[in-house]
Amino acid sequence: MIKRIFICIGVLALLFLSGCTKNNTIQLISENELFTLDYGNFAEQMSVTDLNQVGSLRFGIAMRDGFFYIADGYSKKIMELNSYGDMLSLFYNEDSSTSFLIQNTNGPSESIHREISYPFDYPGNLTLDSNKCIYAACTIPRNRQEQGEGGILYSQAVLRIARDGSSVDYIGQQGPGGTPFPSIRDIYTTEKDELVVISNSSDGLIVYWFGKDGFLKYMIPISVNNTPKIENTNTDGETFITLENVIPDLNEYKLYVKVDYYNSFVDEDSKVQSGINYTQTLLYPLYCETGIYGEPVSIPPYEESIVVDYSKLTYKIPYDFLGVTKSGWKFFIIKTDTGFNVEMIQNESQKILHRHFDLNHNDNLYYDMALSPDGIITALYVDKEKARVVWYRTDSLIDAILKN
Repeated sequence: MIKRIFICIGVLALLFLSGCTKNNTIQLISENELFTLDYGNFAEQMSVTDLNQVGSLRFGIAMRDGFFYIADGYSKKIMELNSYGDMLSLFYNEDSSTSFLIQNTNGPSESIHREISYPFDYPGNLTLDSNKCIYAACTIPRNRQEQGEGGILYSQAVLRIARDGSSVDYIGQQGPGGTPFPSIRDIYTTEKDELVVISNSSDGLIVYWFGKDGFLKYMIPISVNNTPKIENTNTDGETFITLENVIPDLNEYKLYVKVDYYNSFVDEDSKVQSGINYTQTLLYPLYCETGIYGEPVSIPPYEESIVVDYSKLTYKIPYDFLGVTKSGWKFFIIKTDTGFNVEMIQNESQKILHRHFDLNHNDNLYYDMALSPDGIITALYVDKEKARVVWYRTDSLIDAILKN
């Protein structure tokens, strides 16, 4: 999944000025709005305290087989809904405001409410396995957090909830009941119903891959230092590396490591390093059994052209890595002035597709997107008046191409 708040600074703001012209005409994919959610403190509403606050809001969305799951970190609850927005189940902490409201409200005789005893906070990351078992990243109580070497705080775990609420436990570094993780970037489940946790580290990322029983199978540190280097064609400057994201393959014990490369450049007159230029993006397969990187695939960047003082300037910006489908398509996304551009790549067939989603950023304050194993992009848009759940049927587009 991918989260962004509507902020544009520096050179990115320049790219989205009026007068920008796209290099290519990219076909539009229309959104399909499924349902909306009002803001408020009731069970079927989203608790939005201050939409203008700095930092990420604690909301997240996941979709599996047409069922939608929304994490609301402010109310410490997870909602399960169908495509019409009907509430199917509500999972909530027993110490939350949601619990208090439910206890003081006359609910239906056959309750859909599932109370959870763990006093965790939800930052918004969640995923589902094939049995609709819910995995949600959680921040544990402060008195159970641990301080590690180098000042790293081990403060998070993954809550595991059966769909009917009958089995609830948490997974740490070693498995069920294990020690907490460092800050979790994202979580995934594979086609084998195995959990993969991507955590931040002091020099990169750490991947924890768990078996179906919940116990640790692989722990793979990925740092800037051990990431493959490329030859620097600029002899006067340095090469800089950014580990943008790591996402697991859904069928094999393999990771996809997206690396963005930059070169510094030196001013010819002053001979002083005056900035950095984006060079290229490579997507490396990393095999869990051996820890060896395979041959990378080059990911074409997003390009914008602007006219300044009668000169045309073209800027290249790397896409964000959104996810991988079970058929092997890699999805990349970037925010534009009119919405989002999506790049879909299938390296085996050497197919590259570009599509555009429209979105009015003036009305939207926050969004979270998730890619399903089948290739459907689901989005939670937190707008000024209400929250909207939409999806984009990119799976139909891929199916049509495969048939042809």
